[in-house]
Amino acid sequence: MTQPLPMQNRLLNSLPQEVQSRLIPKLEMMSLAQGSLLHEATVNLAYVYFPIDNIVSLLHVLENGTTTEVAIIGNEGMIGVSVFMSGHNTPSQALVLTTGTVYRLSTQQFKDELNQPDAILRMLLLRYCQALITQMAQTVVCNCHHTIDQQLPRWLLMAADRLPKNDISMTHELIANMLGVRREGITAAAHNLKDMGVIEYHRGHIKIVDRLRLEKLSCECYFVVRRETDRLLPCYSHQQADAIKTTTSKAPLHSQAIHATSTSKA
Repeated sequence: MTQPLPMQNRLLNSLPQEVQSRLIPKLEMMSLAQGSLLHEATVNLAYVYFPIDNIVSLLHVLENGTTTEVAIIGNEGMIGVSVFMSGHNTPSQALVLTTGTVYRLSTQQFKDELNQPDAILRMLLLRYCQALITQMAQTVVCNCHHTIDQQLPRWLLMAADRLPKNDISMTHELIANMLGVRREGITAAAHNLKDMGVIEYHRGHIKIVDRLRLEKLSCECYFVVRRETDRLLPCYSHQQADAIKTTTSKAPLHSQAIHATSTSKA
């Protein structure tokens, strides 16, 4: 089985070779199970993480236990922008939504790279942070003003954009927790999409079979986030995403593999 490579993360892939040569030897590969927590809320981060073939939810948990997703991050980005912005921690937790691989870098090594004279990583992350803030703001708008029948296509499209393929291993209950809605609403919306031939699903596995139609069924929020991401980070626009997802030409890395198991209630 081919080892996932750091260059399959689009942030790492977009860095010049001289920056990659400094960072890549310091990265550690982690295999994560669905439900793993990369970090808890209000706890200082020891590492930043670059997803390769899985997605991670930034999740707010209320005192009564209910949850709402504020952002979804996959191979387009990084978990740990609070370290970049000198906040060190965040009120949200980072929950792994799909089993897969991330590469991690210690916060000290990350800060050392940010302080390099060329400031290349810093400039890239400033643009990434603006794209992430756009996603968070648009998620608030979507949750307030759009129906579940619009929110579900938007969420599925955003998840697929951040994964290597259009298959998503996810239960209706977990998606409902991300969107802050009832499971029955997600089940009904998914059933409608299946009847229209847009998706297939079976026992926690969802496959997008008609992406163009799914885009037409989504609300405007998906396209706002997509356009802003492409504008700010044109080096990994959606037109180039397929080529980046299948990158396999780099030499194998001597990275330490770390396995993490689920720590959530799911």
